[in-house]
Amino acid sequence: MTQPNERRRRAVDRLRGLLWGRHLRARPCTHRDQIRDVSPASKGCAACIELGDSWMHLRMCLICGHVGCCDNSKNRHATQHFHATGHPIIRSAEPGENWMWCYIDQVLLT
Repeated sequence: MTQPNERRRRAVDRLRGLLWGRHLRARPCTHRDQIRDVSPASKGCAACIELGDSWMHLRMCLICGHVGCCDNSKNRHATQHFHATGHPIIRSAEPGENWMWCYIDQVLLT
């Protein structure tokens, strides 16, 4: 029998394929050289914590370590961080997820 984590990983991979499609994975990212070895700056979305708000999922900036909430969250702090700083690459900060996203090239990185 398949373990729950394995089932979840397969489901996420299928969903990722449907959402992002091959055309996004085929395009190159021209910002990989900006990725740094960073640690999360906070244990949750720093701005939401300050506001007393909640979030759906967390994303971490791979340039500075800023942790912000995803675009499905009310405040979209990860994307706001990108617009404020120009830091192009984030990764999921959710357990079991290891994908990255480049805002500028609009490409999913694995």
